[in-house]
Amino acid sequence: MATFLVVLRRSGPRWEQSKPLEEQTDWIAHAAFMDGLVDAGFVILGGPLADEDRVVHAVEAGSDDAVRALARDPWSETHLEVDTIDPW
Repeated sequence: MATFLVVLRRSGPRWEQSKPLEEQTDWIAHAAFMDGLVDAGFVILGGPLADEDRVVHAVEAGSDDAVRALARDPWSETHLEVDTIDPW
């Protein structure tokens, strides 16, 4: 049986509030990385929330540790930081 987790990420220290998503530094690398996670079936759905300070991802993972895949994101700890991980 599949295990799903909801990962909430918040804006990190290099997030520039005055710029839209696509104008943030390293946007192209981040978008390509996330597209790869979608193609691999890890990220089921996700995207920014209305406040634009938070992002939610529903992921298919066997454990909380599997979420470590997000650590390879070029935006990890600079533009986005993991806030919470909850089973869904």
